[in-house]
Amino acid sequence: MRYILCFLIGYILGTVNYAYIIGKMQGFDIRTKGSTNAGASNATITMGWKIGVIVGLCDILKAFISVIIAKFIFPELEFAGVIAGVSCILGHIFPFYLKFRGGKGFASYLGMILAMDWRFFLIIGVSIIIITVVTDYIALATLTTVVVYPLYLISTKIEIIVLLIVTVASIVMIFKHISNIKKIISGQEIGLRSSKAK
Repeated sequence: MRYILCFLIGYILGTVNYAYIIGKMQGFDIRTKGSTNAGASNATITMGWKIGVIVGLCDILKAFISVIIAKFIFPELEFAGVIAGVSCILGHIFPFYLKFRGGKGFASYLGMILAMDWRFFLIIGVSIIIITVVTDYIALATLTTVVVYPLYLISTKIEIIVLLIVTVASIVMIFKHISNIKKIISGQEIGLRSSKAK
């Protein structure tokens, strides 16, 4: 029951989709414009980099808070934090009130990493910036992160349960980005440099 509560804490916080909310405040459904993704990257493309940064920070924060709250409420549960973190990612990707059509979870994935290991967060953060600037595609930075983080966890000899839970999130995110990879290969993917200069 306590682990279920951890899951619910993360999922409910994860369903708060800032890209969708801000888009609606501006009179449109973000899932019908740009890359059609209800996340920070498409918020940047459709509403400018300032909104994109705000959305990204909020999505990072909600996953970070999910992990912290779960660990605070259930300090005796070894896996409370990682369960809440992954469920927040899943809530962002599959929000029930949006017919399970949310974002792709990258910023929330970073928020989970920040709560679990801030040192690795800083390292991967620099890598994300470099990859995105060089390639113009945040999707490539995303895929790099979700593959490297489980490998990093293996190197730290972390509990196998934690590794498996994080891997679930990584697999879901890889699946969600298959369309991005196809578009990059075909030259149809919208790069961040194409976003509105606001």
